[in-house]
Amino acid sequence: MNAVVNDWPSAQTLPSVRAELNYLKPGESRPVSYTFDPPAGVPWTTGAVAPQRVTIRDGRPLAALGEFSLDKSGFQLLGHRSALSDFSDEAVIRSVYHEESAQLLRKATGAEKVLVFDHTLRDSALGSRANAALREPVRRVHNDQTFVSGPRRVRDHLPPEEATERLKHRFAIVNLWRPLSTVERLPLALCDARSIAPEDLVPSDLVYRDKVGETYSFLHNPAHRWYWFPKLRPDEVLLLKIYDSRSDGTARLTAHTAFENPADAPDAPPRRSIELRALLFWSAAQAT
Repeated sequence: MNAVVNDWPSAQTLPSVRAELNYLKPGESRPVSYTFDPPAGVPWTTGAVAPQRVTIRDGRPLAALGEFSLDKSGFQLLGHRSALSDFSDEAVIRSVYHEESAQLLRKATGAEKVLVFDHTLRDSALGSRANAALREPVRRVHNDQTFVSGPRRVRDHLPPEEATERLKHRFAIVNLWRPLSTVERLPLALCDARSIAPEDLVPSDLVYRDKVGETYSFLHNPAHRWYWFPKLRPDEVLLLKIYDSRSDGTARLTAHTAFENPADAPDAPPRRSIELRALLFWSAAQAT
């Protein structure tokens, strides 16, 4: 992890909002979340939250200056119009959108190989944690992988021999997040990787029907620097660093969460989005 940044003079004058983010309550045992209906009497999620009121700054001015990148801040805003306008057909998403996104990620990162391994559609009005086809936005500060589960993803999705070879060189996991309509409520807040300390991370179990994955929950740290991109449009995407094997000061992950922006109209349309997750691999020559 990078050293915590405490002095951010260039960000102090940015437009901002004060909003509550749901951090993990200190002292909780290892949190557990289910991706399907849990057994009778077992809660969907354990690990009490401790809402914290924080400043979330408008990231658009800094993005225009090139201040954010996957390897520096752990997230990046890009303009990109999808060839797909209708995201109702799962087969078309996999055949068209996955390949389109892989090409975008290769171009943005220089990775030799990009392997998209899943996607999630979300709708704040119709989505549900019980519906794998249409989820609700996640309102807890989190990161989708850990330093343990990141390498597991390589073994999960590549043949054994190729996985062994790829694990010798740099690889990463990146989420590509796109709104399906202009975001007017429950926007995504992103934490600059340079403001995250190792002790902020809490490994947490994510239970699938066939395995148990591992994600990070986060403890509150007043040094965290949060940003959002107001009125994000469908022709814009956010790239989020979820894991990076490189440990030379490169951003290895970030934290993110949906949040209630007090400036948004209460009758604003629901937030609809798609997030796509991909493994990125660099060759031995690129990784040096």
